[in-house]
Amino acid sequence: MKPMLALAWKMSLAGVCGVMVATPLSAPVAQAAPAVQKVARPGLGWQVTPTGTDARFRGLAAVSRKVAWLAGTGGTVLRTTDAGRTWRGVGPPDAAGLEFRDVEAFDERRAVVLAIGEGDASRVYRTSDGGRTWTLGFRNDEPRAFYDCTTFFDSRHGLAVSDPVDGRFRIISTSDAGRSWRVLPNKGMPDALPGEAAFAASGQCLVSHGGRDVWLATGGASKARVFHSRDRGLTWTVADTPLPSSASQGVFAVAFRDTRHGVAVGGDYRPGEPSPAAAATTSDGGRTWRPAPRPPAEYRSGVVWPTYTGPAALAVGPTGSDGTLNAGRSWTRFDTGSFDTVDCASDGGCWAAGEKGRAGRLTIRAAR
Repeated sequence: MKPMLALAWKMSLAGVCGVMVATPLSAPVAQAAPAVQKVARPGLGWQVTPTGTDARFRGLAAVSRKVAWLAGTGGTVLRTTDAGRTWRGVGPPDAAGLEFRDVEAFDERRAVVLAIGEGDASRVYRTSDGGRTWTLGFRNDEPRAFYDCTTFFDSRHGLAVSDPVDGRFRIISTSDAGRSWRVLPNKGMPDALPGEAAFAASGQCLVSHGGRDVWLATGGASKARVFHSRDRGLTWTVADTPLPSSASQGVFAVAFRDTRHGVAVGGDYRPGEPSPAAAATTSDGGRTWRPAPRPPAEYRSGVVWPTYTGPAALAVGPTGSDGTLNAGRSWTRFDTGSFDTVDCASDGGCWAAGEKGRAGRLTIRAAR
């Protein structure tokens, strides 16, 4: 089923981007004159599903086409197990004042959520029963720390990142599925630039691929950079990107198809501000980054690049969603709705979430 879904997705992006392709397996054929057949090019879209809340969701974990988790403002955590027809509030009972910005889910029962904020507002909770009960795995006791994102290599091993403390980004690690966390030594972390930070905009400032590789996206300083570790966060290298950087600009999200090929998106998060050159690509694991010749036209906060879609990836932001068919070199908008984050499951199910309780499932529709 996965190859079928991947083909349908890529064919749909081809339709959006105006690329003529051979007849896809899932695309209907429109009959014209007897001697001519034209392919009705399909298009991508989001089927928005009512969540029953006006929370802003910047945390999203796509488990499958039927199962997804959302994490947002007001301590809100939602879960669907029926493809978005219904959403159930499953958040920790004592979290109403917290800002959840990331969620990592392993199935419909097991998930980890990250709350952001200064001091002990930064916390990590975990559940193993679909949100009926939660345990607090981490409460920050460093007043200068502010945690932004988390990522997991597998169902047991994960990391979370804080903005710099004593001039370096602070990393915590778990090896027991989020039950306990420890601060990693910072000797292998390069110095942060003045003002440098990660953006807690989509849960994608810290991403991993495989069993050991992890990347950290930053901005807010004189340069927008991407850090890379090959040993689960013990030692890091850092590379400049061509994305503009300032207090409100930088790399907001990265996604990697494998340990070499990645995309970065960002821009200026302030409404109405231009965001030129706000996308880049790498083919060497993040050692070097090249500007996208045709980036998204505006700020994008989230990006996903599944392994099964080849060169096709998706990016989202408050002003729309974009797709690429050529590994991030050019992007084309296919939707104008507001989303903050996007994620795809291994079975091809893709989800997006954002402000005012918006959650959507990616659909493929025939062009008319």
